Amino acid sequence: MAIVAGVFGFGGVASAAAGVARVLFFIFLLVFLVTLIAALV
Repeated sequence: MAIVAGVFGFGGVASAAAGVARVLFFIFLLVFLVTLIAALV
């Protein structure tokens, strides 16, 4: 996604795509940890 943004021009679009990817990564990490803890309990 960030590569596609780079093709259309670096700047706000690329940083926004990186920000969205970072947020999605943290959400996935949080869900994974909650699932792991729930499985152990």
